[in-house]
Amino acid sequence: MPKKVFDQIEKEKVEIIDLRFVDIFGKWQHFSTPASFLSEKDFKEGIGFDGSSIKGFKPIEESDLILIPEPETAFIDPFFEHKTLCLICDVYEPGTRQPFIFDPRFIAKKAQKYLESTGLADKVYLGPEAEFFIFDSINYFESENQSYYKIDSAEAFWNSGLGERNLGYKIRAKEGYFPVPPNDTLQDLRSEITRHLINAGIEVEKHHHEVATAGQSEIDMKYDELLAMADKLMKFKYIVKATCSKAGRVATFMPKPIFSDNGSGMHTHISLWQEGQPLFAGDKYGGLSEMALYFIGGLLKHAGAVLAFASPTTNSYKRLVPGYEAPVNLAYSQRNRSAAIRIPVYSDHPSSKRLEFRPPDPAANPYLAFSAILLAGLDGIQNKIDPGKAYDSNIFELTKEEAKDIKSVPGSLVEALACLNKDREFLTESGVFTDAFIDQWIDLKTGLEADPVRLRPHPHEFLLYHDC
Repeated sequence: MPKKVFDQIEKEKVEIIDLRFVDIFGKWQHFSTPASFLSEKDFKEGIGFDGSSIKGFKPIEESDLILIPEPETAFIDPFFEHKTLCLICDVYEPGTRQPFIFDPRFIAKKAQKYLESTGLADKVYLGPEAEFFIFDSINYFESENQSYYKIDSAEAFWNSGLGERNLGYKIRAKEGYFPVPPNDTLQDLRSEITRHLINAGIEVEKHHHEVATAGQSEIDMKYDELLAMADKLMKFKYIVKATCSKAGRVATFMPKPIFSDNGSGMHTHISLWQEGQPLFAGDKYGGLSEMALYFIGGLLKHAGAVLAFASPTTNSYKRLVPGYEAPVNLAYSQRNRSAAIRIPVYSDHPSSKRLEFRPPDPAANPYLAFSAILLAGLDGIQNKIDPGKAYDSNIFELTKEEAKDIKSVPGSLVEALACLNKDREFLTESGVFTDAFIDQWIDLKTGLEADPVRLRPHPHEFLLYHDC
């Protein structure tokens, strides 16, 4: 396999090799080396780096780690002046040559192997719909005595003016799905992103403006297996942000950057297969199999813990509130977007039968989120967890009595982390996640995100309380 990499280096006259790995939070980290420096032994012995400088990886007294590139992940970066070949890497311990236990990619690999070991299925396919905003500009600042943010978007209904830009075709709140230009100002930019995605080996199905104003967009990738899809989502987010930056815009996968309009979700489509045959098609509700319904039961039971990975920010829970098409209700339904799990009915073909888990958002680390989703569903199958009745009506319009048995997703990151702390056995009993990793995740998310947000006064509090 490394031979293909060296053939590509020679054929494309590559100057630089960029080695990339994912940190615990789901961000790509990298360093680069001249193409002439890369050798075949690097694919076996690895290249060293300082793990203590990556949050959540290593203490300073045990800092050394190594990266081992995976040859099949190679792609040419379209944004650098010097021809650069990128390789996604796994993280290993230098002494034992064992996988690093806090490497999210290692967890995703274990999840795939565990699926195969159960005998229930040999493949899980996932299709995430990672929504994002493209702004003309964003500014933010914080100190002890002040904080602010300001978003500018020429197409937003609340924008009062951006220089000489034509502001006559604004998109009103919740009316971004999906008018043609000149209201939609981002067609060419989304097409440019699509071109880069295709060149990087990602199959794109469609792109369009999304519901919210201010440049909310969606570009749909074709489904793939868990590890491959997580790799593709990392490339996807990188390419979206870099393309927009080159065009003088700014893209964000922040779940809820704009008050009073729709946030960005990552509705994730899931199906299990065995020996090339779909396992979720059957004669039960929505054309599903009994296995699929049990999978739903597991997801609904463990949703709180899953969302600690799949909706992993304090901002995530500003999206997960009733209204705004937010899937806060832990129920399932065909077609109904007010439920946490939807069964798409675009096609009756068995290969199209899948579940759509709607609460996740694109701030998630895909290796962790996809693994947790899979393990929750497998627990449902193994323990035959009944998902309860389906709801075909708009859940938001049910009376209190009608909705009394429907549970909701956690109301905050703190609540989701508490769910994870309490409900972790379905993640750890297989060995895919470890208690050490989960404890590290809870500590980092609490200390670096939840607590700092809770400690700071909110600008809206001054409006409410300054004159107390």
